[in-house]
Amino acid sequence: MGRWGGCKVLKIRKAVIPAAGWGTRFLPVTKAVPKEALPIVDRPVIQYAVEEAVASGIEQVILVTSENKKSLEDYFSRNFDLEKVLAAKGDLVNAEKIRGLASLAKISSIRQQNQLGLGHAVLTAKDAVGNEPFAVILPDDVFDAKVPVLRQLIDVFERYGGSVVGVNMVAERDVSRYGVVDGERLDSGSYKLNKLVEKPRLSEAPSRLAIVGRYVFTPEIFVKLEETKPGAIGEIQLTDAMNELAQERGLYAVEYEGEYLDAGTPLGMVKSSVREALTRPDMGPELRAWLANKLDE
Repeated sequence: MGRWGGCKVLKIRKAVIPAAGWGTRFLPVTKAVPKEALPIVDRPVIQYAVEEAVASGIEQVILVTSENKKSLEDYFSRNFDLEKVLAAKGDLVNAEKIRGLASLAKISSIRQQNQLGLGHAVLTAKDAVGNEPFAVILPDDVFDAKVPVLRQLIDVFERYGGSVVGVNMVAERDVSRYGVVDGERLDSGSYKLNKLVEKPRLSEAPSRLAIVGRYVFTPEIFVKLEETKPGAIGEIQLTDAMNELAQERGLYAVEYEGEYLDAGTPLGMVKSSVREALTRPDMGPELRAWLANKLDE
């Protein structure tokens, strides 16, 4: 395991969840409701991110929010009045369900004063993370996997001792929508990276391995982010800092195992909700019959 500034840490204890963006793809609803609070059936996407972190062994979750997203912080706090109402009605199942949200993990929040890109959001968490390796989870990307995708990254981090990014093989027509990696295969599903290319043309793409919203970083990423100059629209790009990390310190990738659900677009959210509902015994049979009828119309 590597050392960073004289500090040796063997366990990933903290995860950063950037959640300060405007959510413009979901307007007008995101004028009043944070995008991360929009539900896949009856759980907000932010909950899926926190639950994956906990299932991966994370102890502390750091939410990077903005001034209009206090509801995300409130969601993981106790609501004693609601608990009393549910208990009085005899609805102990839901009372316990909302009570459990406050004990999922140790959750804190930091305000990103200006939305200056993903790199800036991660850098905002520097003091809260401290001098130890940490995870980053983008809540727009939801996964159904036997082994949590973040856990898969942590396993590779523990094997090689360097920063890790999650990747997935995409169709040729989709390459230009993603950041794409160039690297050499180390073992089944793991790569040592040479560089990352942001949204390349297919003819210029080094591979079809696209970056997804799961990362494990050594604290050296903060140094690279502080050195990264803002781009044309004034944002600090995480990909730029990761490229520097790949060149100087080493960067790895994991081709994860699991199904990807896109919660970052309205259509993706609808698909994710339908898929989730179909797996539930309280909804699946009726929804499946309704969909069959609609398709026959």
